[in-house]
Amino acid sequence: MNQVIFLFLRRMRTPLLVLLAAYAIAILGLVMIPGVDDQGEPWRMGFFHAFYFASYMATTIGFGEVPYEFTDAQRMWVVFCIYLTVSAWLYAFGKIVTLVQDPAFRQAVTEQAFTRSVRHIREPFYIVCGYGDTGALLVQGMTRRGMRCVVVDKRSERINELELEDLGVHVPGLCADASLSLTLKEAGLQSHHCVGVVALTDDDHVNLKIAITTKLLHPGVQVICRAEHHDAQANMASFGTDYIINPYDTFATRLALALHSPGSHLLHEWLTGVPGSPLPAPLYPPLGTWVLCGYGRLGKAIRERLDAEGIPSVIIEANPDVTGCEEFCVVGRGTEAETLSAAGVERAVGIVAGTDDDANNLSVVMTAAQLNPDLFMVARQNKCDNDDVFQAALLDLVMQRSEIIARDILALLTTPLLERFLTLIRDKDNDWANEKVSRLTAVVGETVPETWLVSLDKRHSPAVFGMLEAGEVLTLNTLLRDSRNRDEQIDAVALMLKRRGGDVLLFPDDRLELQVEDQLLMAGSPHCANRLGWVLQNSNALRYVHCGEEQAMGWLWRVLNRGVA
Repeated sequence: MNQVIFLFLRRMRTPLLVLLAAYAIAILGLVMIPGVDDQGEPWRMGFFHAFYFASYMATTIGFGEVPYEFTDAQRMWVVFCIYLTVSAWLYAFGKIVTLVQDPAFRQAVTEQAFTRSVRHIREPFYIVCGYGDTGALLVQGMTRRGMRCVVVDKRSERINELELEDLGVHVPGLCADASLSLTLKEAGLQSHHCVGVVALTDDDHVNLKIAITTKLLHPGVQVICRAEHHDAQANMASFGTDYIINPYDTFATRLALALHSPGSHLLHEWLTGVPGSPLPAPLYPPLGTWVLCGYGRLGKAIRERLDAEGIPSVIIEANPDVTGCEEFCVVGRGTEAETLSAAGVERAVGIVAGTDDDANNLSVVMTAAQLNPDLFMVARQNKCDNDDVFQAALLDLVMQRSEIIARDILALLTTPLLERFLTLIRDKDNDWANEKVSRLTAVVGETVPETWLVSLDKRHSPAVFGMLEAGEVLTLNTLLRDSRNRDEQIDAVALMLKRRGGDVLLFPDDRLELQVEDQLLMAGSPHCANRLGWVLQNSNALRYVHCGEEQAMGWLWRVLNRGVA
């Protein structure tokens, strides 16, 4: 606000002086020129009456001549003052219009409104730095889950798009450089309501600086960064960045997971999907030689994972000197049939089009499909605007950076234990994963389940906490009974249990005895979280599912029960 007032006073200094001078001249003339009262006697106007008359004369309201009719000399002076003050006002209004259009003033007003909106947030919120395709997907997902966030992006068109989005809740947005500490402080970094910062810009150095600034100015908040180069990733990890997401490594890891354990890959896709959407079909990438078109960040990550799985691959690269694959690659873009044939695509089982050009990637897979219709086709999609084209291509798998990053971050923010669970299941074999997929499907049906965290502590589960503290035995099976009919189970599964000491159990047995401060990662139908929450909070509901007893909790019901007895 101080900056806005300063700019206004500095830019309007001359117009204000002109107005003051015009009023001073008009008032002084009215006081000095003699007039005549209603008795015909000489009379001079006082400063108060002169100021009163000049005020409505200059604004063209026109109340008339007061307190007495003017003489010809006074009227001549008033005519001069009308033109003088109107000209001064026109000059001032012109300067005001120029000031409103001034980029610096508009930026100051915008920043002031932004900081006021941030100060009015009275619940936990996250600062999202970067509102590109990834940021837009993340903000939409967060607002759908009732989470508050603040957006910073240096591109004004992206902030304008944010203002036009129907998000259901106001998301303050600021057009500024998120790498500056002042910008982060304006975004509420030092507010005690700020719980995390998400750096999603397309520049690793900017994300690195955001992470460093956050850790220095507010060490207690969670920092999640996007990194596309391994050196930046290592630098971020060196000073304690909480989570670092490399979309190329993430996608390559999931492709390798689908190769050796399709069931584990399916579990991952189900649990990180949009709740309520249809379950995705399982992927069964074939084992054999793969052709990788493009040896950039994605190509290198996939090549490393394929080597670890013992799967051979052939590289096609247009600039081998730049990417460093001179000894083992076919030179070319992969869009030509000759280049694909030289790489042996007719004998390959799969192809990955991983360049940074969507048109080239589509051309690669279409040409390869003509040479070998049985190929398992994977393509990288760089722009969200090309969704329709990639869907029409009927690819087996699409690598979209923005979707990968947004889904992973949402999983981290909404259900922290889910990330650890997904890491642990990578080491499981396909038979184990298929069994768990069948169990989950039997409970939640054919739609993506909700995932949520249950903490058996005094704050989040007072009823369960009190029962366990009293020494009573409570099993997981009891907790999952329906509070409306204890003979039925709610549509939920415990994916993982974490003990107070850090020990974890995947898909714990229903007969497991629960302990104080256990944490349960749950998956189930959307309404199950509320039903389970009622049991966790209400002692009467918990007593009913535990032993079938229904106790009267209210004073009136207790009195009535005593009267009946």
